[in-house]
Amino acid sequence: MDFLNAGRVGRPHGLDGSFHVTRPRPVLLILGAELSAGGRAREVVRRAGTDDRPILRLAGVEDRAGAEALRGQDLLVARADAPQLMPGEYWAEDLEGCLVVTAEGQELGTVQRLRVLPSCEALDIGALIVPMVADAVLGVDTERRRIVVDPTFLGVESRES
Repeated sequence: MDFLNAGRVGRPHGLDGSFHVTRPRPVLLILGAELSAGGRAREVVRRAGTDDRPILRLAGVEDRAGAEALRGQDLLVARADAPQLMPGEYWAEDLEGCLVVTAEGQELGTVQRLRVLPSCEALDIGALIVPMVADAVLGVDTERRRIVVDPTFLGVESRES
């Protein structure tokens, strides 16, 4: 995947082309960053608000009508421009679609999305939510698209494959 989703253009804020960002990823929404919105690369020229409720203005979006025209568009950042992650950290895009298995090889499902919970992030695999903690997740191999979990910790009955 060449791009990471940094959020989505929400409702306009004021008259200068600024807008609220919904589903923000603050680490990707920095002043001066280049984002793709509405199919065009644009620089972030204003960053206000908080990490939970950021307000942005992009170069070339000069008024409320321009912000409204982008409403609902994803804000994409080139993966090459994203900050380097620490060991054990992953972008949601890299985990979504991975097969989740027990150490014995029992398939539990595929990651549908990464959920942000109050205490941690968790893998949503449909009938099971797997917290992204060391006791639950034994290994992540994004190249092989495979995540190994501890069925005992998760309370899942494991059977030999």
